[in-house]
Order: sequence, then C-alpha cells, then structure tokens
Amino acid sequence: MPITRRALGLAATGLIAAPALRAQGLPRVKYQVDWAFQGPNAFMLYGREKGFFRDAGIDLQIDRGFGSGRVPIDVAGGAYEIAQADINPVIKFIAENPNAGLVVVGVFGDRSLLCATVREEGPIRAPKDFEGRTLAAPDSDAGRQIFPAFARAAGFDASKVNWLTVRPELREPMLVQRRADGITGAATSTGMSLKALGMDWPQQRILWYRDYGLPLYGTCWLTTRDYARRNPELVRAVVAGGIRSLREAHRDPAGCIAALKAAEPLTDVAIEAERQQVSLREQIVSDHVMANGLSAVVPARFQLGLTAVEEAYGMAPKLKPEDIYTDAFLPPAADRRLVATS
Repeated sequence: MPITRRALGLAATGLIAAPALRAQGLPRVKYQVDWAFQGPNAFMLYGREKGFFRDAGIDLQIDRGFGSGRVPIDVAGGAYEIAQADINPVIKFIAENPNAGLVVVGVFGDRSLLCATVREEGPIRAPKDFEGRTLAAPDSDAGRQIFPAFARAAGFDASKVNWLTVRPELREPMLVQRRADGITGAATSTGMSLKALGMDWPQQRILWYRDYGLPLYGTCWLTTRDYARRNPELVRAVVAGGIRSLREAHRDPAGCIAALKAAEPLTDVAIEAERQQVSLREQIVSDHVMANGLSAVVPARFQLGLTAVEEAYGMAPKLKPEDIYTDAFLPPAADRRLVATS
C-alpha cells in the first residue's frame, strides 16, 4: 500500500505508527444503529471497514439497535453518544420530553419507510379498513408509534384498532400465520422478513404512510445538545463519515453488503442486498436528494412532520424545526452529493 507524504508526516509526529494501529489514540464514539445489522444500515459498517471514520479522526464503536422508538431513550440516557433512528419517533420523544436535550444533526432519509402491511388478498384495502382489525408490532416499532398520525392524516379512528404487542422476531410470523390482520414497521424490515417467510412482495399490500398525507422524513442522526456542545468536532466527524459511507455504499452496494457479511457471518447476502436496494430506492435516493444532496432539509416540509406527530398524540403544536434540527454539523453541500449510478 503506498504511503502518502501526509501519512509520513503524521507518522513522524507520532499520530500514526502503522495502518493497523491508526485507531489508537483516536477518541472513541459509541454509536447505535436503529435495528439489527442489515442492508439499510450496513453503510456504517462499510465506512468503518474502509477507514472513513478513522480518516475523520474518530474510532467508531457501532452497536445494533432495537427499534427507532428505543433509540432516543438510549441516547438521552447516555448509553450511546450518537445514533441513527427514524426521525418520527425522535420527534415524538422530544415533544414528550422537552428537557431531554436531544437534537437531530443530519437527515439522510428523504422519504419515510414507515408503513402498514397486510395480505394482498385480504379484506384491508384502504386505511379505513383497519378499524376493528388487529395489528401486531413491538412497542418500540416506529410504525406503531406513528400510527396515530397516519390514522389522523388518512381519516380513520386509531382507537378502533386492536394491537398485539410482540417481540420483534415474531412480528412478521403473526401476519404469515394469520394471527394478525396486519403489521407496522419500516418496509425494509417488514417486507424482506415477510419474503423470507414465503410471503413475497406481490402477496403484500403496503400502505405507505407518506401516501396518505404524511410527507415525513426518514432516518436521521441524533445526539444530545450537551454532547454536541462539548464535542462539536466528534459530531462533525460522525456525520461526515456517515455521509461519506452512504455515498460510497450507493456507488458500491456489493462492497457494502460484503462488509455486513464480514461483521455478521450469518447474513443472507441475497436478502440483505435486496433490503439495501429497497432502502436506497424508497428512502434515500429522490429527485430532491440528487439535486441538492443528503440532508438538504426543507423547513416547511419539516414543520409539517412536526405538527403531524404532535397533533396525533393530542399535543398542542409547539415544536419548530430549529427546536429539533441543526445543520451546523453537516459537511459542505458538495460533499453530500450522490453520484448517479447506472
């Protein structure tokens, strides 16, 4: 491997001794993804393997998550310093816990993946048909937490829906076994897990929340205001490294899944590659992102999401975009652009 002049200079000053030891001496950041290690969040593992976070000046510890609804609790409680989660449960948490001090420092999901999924041949054809039916999901599931906002926007009574609280691994089997009429979640998780159980995409009817008056954003990066105030360069390093990782994973999806396989040897490569493509197609890559780059947040649209979540839970709308989001830790717009792939 060629050694650059910059590397020689760093070695001479004692900042690095050898490539294998580059992480030594770098500040460690504890980071949590939103779910188990899968195709949609594999870009963070890919970036760590490629050294993008070391290049940004940090040693990133990456742990799995247990649902976007739990992530803000873990970050606010200090278990993790920075994390990723669906932004809508984060909004709900901040609205209910204004003193928790959470702040969103980047939004890389331009469209929400949240949905409710039922059987294609079943009786539920439109949101109104959920009334009187039974849905299954964990308490921490983002789709379940934001379901009242979906109901309000789509014009049906969420109080007439029955819920079965299940462990994450039992959600999809409940639908396949006809023990529930539907499930909620992010389509990258629900859709692919249903497919693995024999219910392929044509057998699923997906009711995207975004198709019923909820133009929500998707996955975001969050931390606490206190941590960002004390460690601004570390926050910038995580966001910059994460955006670089996502850009390169978009260009090299196979390499990204290979990094996932290296971290999780039991990974089903075919399933996770497809799950990754669903995330890219349905959440990350949009006309707006291709024109403006990742985390090019539109305040008016952001405000719609804030108000929708607050109203869904009976709260008087109070939050403004500046109360929950800052772009102060983003890299320049030129460094946030995705390159079109064939």
